[in-house]
Amino acid sequence: MFKARVEAGFSSAHNLRGYKGKCEELHGHNWKVEAIAQSNILDKTGLLIDFRVLKAELREVLDALDHKYLNDIAFFKKVNPTSENIAKYIYGRLKKRIPKIKSVTVWENDTSAATYEE
Repeated sequence: MFKARVEAGFSSAHNLRGYKGKCEELHGHNWKVEAIAQSNILDKTGLLIDFRVLKAELREVLDALDHKYLNDIAFFKKVNPTSENIAKYIYGRLKKRIPKIKSVTVWENDTSAATYEE
């Protein structure tokens, strides 16, 4: 099994509805996002996917979140904008562009991350 991994980031604000604590208040993060593609098969040049393509697609998905209040995005009006749900949101949009996507990990700081994969 082969895996290719890229990282990118975005900045945004959110608040967690129904959370009892500081995160219920409006606050922001400089999120780091890791996307991993996976396949048993490489293309004729020996690549699973061109890193440049994977990073560009991830960047395009993240641009829709960058410098936004996440709670105002339609998806997050229905679900809380937790790190877990942000990872799922990014995964779903990236999977439509790159079927080989295996997982998306979202860090809200250097020591705390959530991963979504199917």
